Amino acid sequence: MQKSQILKKVWDIGERVIHDRGFELVDVEFVQEAGSWYLRYYIDKPGGITLDDCQEVSEEISRRLDIEDPIPHSYILEVSSPGVERPLKKEKDFLKYIGSEVEIKVFEPIAGKKAFTGTLIDYKDGSVVLRVDSSIINIPHEKISSAKLKFKFNFDGQERKK
Repeated sequence: MQKSQILKKVWDIGERVIHDRGFELVDVEFVQEAGSWYLRYYIDKPGGITLDDCQEVSEEISRRLDIEDPIPHSYILEVSSPGVERPLKKEKDFLKYIGSEVEIKVFEPIAGKKAFTGTLIDYKDGSVVLRVDSSIINIPHEKISSAKLKFKFNFDGQERKK
């Protein structure tokens, strides 16, 4: 089974478990690091995810993965929050975080650049609209290789307000 097929199956398994609890499945990674395979689920809910939430979801996903057995080799299962630099994957992610500072990388250069940091000002017609300094840049969603919130601290160590 190809990695993309495994990702589809483990996403579907995770989505059922997470949806049943009213949580959001933010992302799933299936990667090999230092000779071991890791299956990572990133989950969220309004008010933030707790350690108990992660444990509960991990136990249920583990049980379902054992039953459905979509991965033919050993791996390490991890469930966590997406963190303060949450990845942005879906249209609803971009719409939810309009007004936030984001970092976007693209597959091919746009206006001579492959990475942008700026304020997310809109998402329309399948494109992210970003303000970088005084310029407005439209980035088609299909050209985005990765996007995430950009977390900044004030000088006193507090989260920067918008």
